[in-house]
Amino acid sequence: MPFAVYVLGLAVFAQGTSEFMLSGLLSSIAGDLHVSLAAAGLLTSAFAVGMVAGAPLTALAGRTWPRRRALLLFLGVFVAVHVVGALTSSYGVLLATRVVGALANGGFWAVALVTALALAGPHRRARATAVVVGGVTVACVVGVPAGALLGELWGWRAAFWAVALVSVPAAVALLAAVPGGRPDGAPQAGARSELRALARPRLLLTLLVMALVQGATFCTFSYLEPLVTRVTGFGAGWVPVVLALFGVGSFAGVTLAGRLADARPDAVIGLGMTALAAGWAALALTAGHPAAALALVLLQGALAFGTGTALITRVFHLAPDAPTMAGSFATAAFNVGAATGPWLGGLALGAGLGFRAPVWVSALLMCLALAGTAALSVSSDAVGRTLSARRRPAPER
Repeated sequence: MPFAVYVLGLAVFAQGTSEFMLSGLLSSIAGDLHVSLAAAGLLTSAFAVGMVAGAPLTALAGRTWPRRRALLLFLGVFVAVHVVGALTSSYGVLLATRVVGALANGGFWAVALVTALALAGPHRRARATAVVVGGVTVACVVGVPAGALLGELWGWRAAFWAVALVSVPAAVALLAAVPGGRPDGAPQAGARSELRALARPRLLLTLLVMALVQGATFCTFSYLEPLVTRVTGFGAGWVPVVLALFGVGSFAGVTLAGRLADARPDAVIGLGMTALAAGWAALALTAGHPAAALALVLLQGALAFGTGTALITRVFHLAPDAPTMAGSFATAAFNVGAATGPWLGGLALGAGLGFRAPVWVSALLMCLALAGTAALSVSSDAVGRTLSARRRPAPER
């Protein structure tokens, strides 16, 4: 695997830390800015909404830029808004910085995915995707718990400063390792051609399934802190440990999926989604038992990110003639789930359904994702029968 692909994973680590670290800082932010826990949770949704809009728009605007220049520009904006976020005392300003930072992060993700796949070659797509997505899982293992620990020791603003500082060496490494032009050297398809390619029904249904899977993941992940402290019975000092456990599982899942999904993507997706649905229901039922809760947090992290990696790879497989915009739409779908999941979890909490309610919402979202996968299989079988009928020789008269 080219070294530049790992550098892209390093940059994603810095940005992934910012995207997910609020799950360990919600109570601190809510208390400091005098807002509700649900309002603090919306900061995660705001970031995801910015990613949804930012990935296609910034990828479309920057399609003709040299990829290294685009990556450095997006990362520079990301650093700047974190400095502003660390300094502000206004919830509105903090919310705005999350959206702007997400716009930059969405553009970075879209360009990083297509760059990694171009550098790795057609037979290592899943492994290259796993390295980039692996930056997020390392963020869950190291960055997110570290952010929670910094928030516990010096306040939530310290976590924002840390993200800005960690992004600087990532930018230096990008400047040194990523080629300045288009790494594949291939002629670039027109924007209209790429957008038309994305209108294929099977691709759109795959993006919908990806959004549902990620919605289930982030619905529970965003409210892990109140779940483990108010249902499982752990003290606040255990929150970084639980978040790290989820991250360890995520890293293991991404690594395994990267090795399996190039050869057997359908098996990875089908088995992973079924296990996820069962796992969220099991966590909702056993959250009051510490050992069961810890084991399921680890397992669900592995299943969620392993399945997500395989789904991203499938998107690129279904849109080989639209690589730039396929990466942006995969990023957008990922973050549609990351936006709606915390929102739905917040609605469940606000309705007084208890701190287990977001986990039950996750189970329901996975049931919907499984229904979408079943529809994909039916669609695939129908296409296969149609092609076979067309290839069959006509009967002699």
